[in-house]
Order: sequence, then structure tokens, then C-alpha cells
Amino acid sequence: MTALNFSNSAMPPPSKRLKTDVDEDDASDAHKKLIIILEKCSLESAKVGKDYVILSSDKHANFLKNQKKDPANYRPDILHQCLLMLLDSPLNRANLLQIFIHTTNNVLIEVSPQTRIPRTFDRFCGLMVQLLHKLSIRAADSSAKLLKVIRNPVSVHLPVGCRKILTSFQANALIKCSEIAKTGDNRAVAIVVGGFARGKVSAFFELHISSISPLIQ
Repeated sequence: MTALNFSNSAMPPPSKRLKTDVDEDDASDAHKKLIIILEKCSLESAKVGKDYVILSSDKHANFLKNQKKDPANYRPDILHQCLLMLLDSPLNRANLLQIFIHTTNNVLIEVSPQTRIPRTFDRFCGLMVQLLHKLSIRAADSSAKLLKVIRNPVSVHLPVGCRKILTSFQANALIKCSEIAKTGDNRAVAIVVGGFARGKVSAFFELHISSISPLIQ
């Protein structure tokens, strides 16, 4: 994967891409990808002292309380962990995954599959401050944009005919993982996942509401 253009200490060497039987040209077709939309993510930049930071309940509880805000709603660590897991996944290494981030401040971010997110939370927050202020993060060795702020709504960036699923613990329908990856169905699947500790996602376009069980194949 491509390193981020980040001024702090050098990133670790890129991990080896998995060898797959998927043809790269076919895999790059948007209609065959799984699209993950991380919705209502806490990613708010503010000036605390002399520096701009990403507000976090762990580090800025007093600042948030003084601003009449609930610290429990500021959990950028959830987004950090989600991105680490998704970008490290075999699906992403096979170029079959697309990630969008939609924040509580209505900022929409597109994540390149080649992105390597910093492993430490502090460096991740520093990178997100840079992204929110500059609107994009380029690769260190090219002009490619690995992270970029794009126009809303996310629906305009989804392939035509894309199946849309909103995950919810309160959903009546329980969907099997095998049902999402139906054989012979090459349509993209967009799954909306809440990037927060509490609350619920509001449907911003027509979609199917389901709960996905990891125990049911």
C-alpha cells in the first residue's frame, strides 16, 4: 500500500498485498465492490490551547463540558479502529472494498484502498486534523489522493443499482453473510455502519435495515 504524506516519524514498511485469483481489472469495477459507509463518525477539529486537535472524550472532557457538549459523543477512536480493521482486511487487499466516512458535522470523506492509517491514535488524530484543514491527503511518493473530502450526499457516489443495507441491533431482519455475497450477483453492496458508541443512524436514502450475524454463514 502507499504511504501517507505525513510529516511525523516514518511509517512502517507497507505490508505485502495478498495474492488472489481476482483479476485486477475486474476487481477494480465499482459494481463488484463492497462499499462500507461509516456513518455519524465523531471527527471534529478544534483549537485547544495553541494547537488544533481532534476532540476526544478521553483527552478533552473538560474542554467539551465547558462548551456545553457531552464528552461521550466524541469517540474518534471508534473510527480509528474501524479503519484499521477494514484497510487490513483481505477484501481490501484484493481491491474489492470502498470506504466512505460521514461525520456528525456532515463532512463526507472518501478513503482510497491504498491508504495506510497510522497505528497509533495520536498520529491518526494528527492526520485527521491535516485532512479537515487541507481537504485531502496525498501519497508521499505520488500525487494520488489517499484521503479526500468530497461533496454530499454519499448516494451520488454509489454505483447505479447498488444494494443498500443499514445495520442495526434493533432490526427485525437477520441477514446471513452468504446472502450478501450472492453467487452470480455482481451488483455492489453498500453497508451503512454506525461509527459511534450510542445512538442510531438515520436513513439518508432508501435502504434495507438488517442485523448481520457473524455466526450465521
